[in-house]
Amino acid sequence: MTSGSTRDAYRPGEHRNTPKPAVLQIGEVARLAEALAGVRRSTADGLAQWRYHGRLVARQLDDTHLVIRSDFDYRDSLLRQFPDTYSVPARYSKHMMVVADLASGDAGAIEDALEAAWQLQRSAD
Repeated sequence: MTSGSTRDAYRPGEHRNTPKPAVLQIGEVARLAEALAGVRRSTADGLAQWRYHGRLVARQLDDTHLVIRSDFDYRDSLLRQFPDTYSVPARYSKHMMVVADLASGDAGAIEDALEAAWQLQRSAD
């Protein structure tokens, strides 16, 4: 991971003064995730999460951020190709996860990452 990849990383509790409309809304993320075979939605503390046979695919962090399961090589590729879409906060650096910015990210790249997370979890069957 390059040092610039976390420059604008999501930080829990961080609020921006003027929220902008999200490129993807959580409802659209839900529609995409729940269309994947075997993926089920649940909530914890009022935030959505999607799992394949109990294994995490993605989890909502707030209205505009989503953590997505990703192997390390794919995560590094996402960070290089879509630096305005993805980040890895320090707390996730040792985990197979990447944070997607729904407000300013590339919707197609987020959709692809959701599908890759699902495929990763399916491969564990």
